[in-house]
Amino acid sequence: MKPSQGMAIFILSALFFCFAAPVGAFEIGARGLYWFPSFKADIRADDAGKKGDNVNLKDTLGVKDESFPSFEVFVGGGNHHLNVAYTPIDYSGSALLTREIVFNGRTYAAGTRVDTGLQFKMFDLEYRYTLLDTENVAAGFSLDLIGHVKYLDGEAKINAPESKTGSEVKFRVPVPMVGLGAHIGILHDILEVRAKVTGIAYSDNHFYEALADLSFTPFPFLDIHAGYKAIRLKIDHNDLFLDSEFAGPFVGLTVSY
Repeated sequence: MKPSQGMAIFILSALFFCFAAPVGAFEIGARGLYWFPSFKADIRADDAGKKGDNVNLKDTLGVKDESFPSFEVFVGGGNHHLNVAYTPIDYSGSALLTREIVFNGRTYAAGTRVDTGLQFKMFDLEYRYTLLDTENVAAGFSLDLIGHVKYLDGEAKINAPESKTGSEVKFRVPVPMVGLGAHIGILHDILEVRAKVTGIAYSDNHFYEALADLSFTPFPFLDIHAGYKAIRLKIDHNDLFLDSEFAGPFVGLTVSY
């Protein structure tokens, strides 16, 4: 079976479970977040048998912290929930090299002014199954089992403007993950805490994501969020090695029915 066929079956199955649930439990909505992470990353790109150097994006290449929006739509019914999200990541920087580096088969001498970019689009498909829900007993507590597929479509590039030379490496990486989520109602339908952790590790690769937020509902159908999100990513894919970490606060707004 092709990956695209498996993804289609996964989406259709999740939608079937959601819409098969009782109508009274049906929920649909959209969420927008803005994330302010600090980051650190080492990168290496090999080419044609020529091994590249491990390079620190901040210390060596002058790449700075950035903030990013994230957009999400979700649907749920009964114990079944489906989320689809999109986050554009875009880092850039400029530096005068203090040492020679090799990137994707090209050598950049010490003293060269280089411009660096790391961009990727992050697509998320998440299915949650509620294992435990005490909403009708207390202020509310639930525990979810999570199946998550994250797809990264990006590129890393280094250019030397003065010599009009440069190189880039593209990567497309699907990352299946599993995890757990929890929800605690502090004031029923007004103030809630949510947290989740997902991840996977194999060979010398791993991807972990964790977040926690506090949600305030001043009006029906409207939630205001504030929280903290962290991603730990290490991939050794084809000729690209990336060891990175992103972590910081976020704010958001959710509208649901």
